[in-house]
Amino acid sequence: MKRAVALAAMLAASLASGQDKVPAIAGQVCAACHAADGNSVAPANPKIAGQFVEYLNKQLRDFKAQAGKTPARQSAVMNGMVATLSDADMTSLAAYYAGQSFKPSAAADKELAATGQKLWRGGDAVHGIPACEGCHGPAGAGIPAQFPRLAGQYAEYVAAQLTAFREGKRTNDVNGVMRGVAAHMNDGQIRAVAEYTAGLR
Repeated sequence: MKRAVALAAMLAASLASGQDKVPAIAGQVCAACHAADGNSVAPANPKIAGQFVEYLNKQLRDFKAQAGKTPARQSAVMNGMVATLSDADMTSLAAYYAGQSFKPSAAADKELAATGQKLWRGGDAVHGIPACEGCHGPAGAGIPAQFPRLAGQYAEYVAAQLTAFREGKRTNDVNGVMRGVAAHMNDGQIRAVAEYTAGLR
């Protein structure tokens, strides 16, 4: 309920501030990678439809260089895409995509997903890997303003992000939480968790 109220308030604010150009930005710029409705058809690009508005807003801001500083999140594509967006544009785009209907991906390898399920639910105490559901929830629904929804996300994208966290190429996680988790994961564990994530509902 609180999320719906916050989303409505952001949408109203965006329209009141002249941000009715957002659907045009989405259709002409963002659609190339994420599709106009946020349901990317390319596994390398995340599905952002229905994602928490707070998370989307943070990622957009992290991609943008501030006051000559290096962006908190590095991407050859996204850093350029957000360079000319204003704070209002980013807030409005986050609200726009958060309001789109999500079309989930699916797991393709049941055996690999079964291995991932064990890590998702119970972690691996021997190797210092906590259960993913501790932050992202049993069904991957996430927690607004804290942890993103991962259920139904492309396995390829999830695996790429976990690898980036492990290698220190992605560093915009709060308090280094994801870097700390991924540092203990091998390639097989990353692929397994990613595959399970894609099939979560």
